[in-house]
Amino acid sequence: MTVLLMIIEFFGSLGLIFGFLTRLCALGIGTSMAVCAYMNHLKNGFFMNWFGTQKGEGFEYHILVLGIALALIVKGSGLLSFDKALMKGK
Repeated sequence: MTVLLMIIEFFGSLGLIFGFLTRLCALGIGTSMAVCAYMNHLKNGFFMNWFGTQKGEGFEYHILVLGIALALIVKGSGLLSFDKALMKGK
């Protein structure tokens, strides 16, 4: 499962950078962040460990990434993406 997570995050981030299969990549990264927040960070509370006073990191950042992934799933990629270039050919 760890190797699958590494593959999703590596190729998903490359896909988001270049705008290739944006919705699929955003779904993969959003799912991996949701699972990570649930399994590892939920018990530490909401806020990140800004001052080093708590035992672990919270899930504040994960909600941000989930919001961005949801926006990309709904809206899709931008004007200068491979997805838009491929759709112009059809």
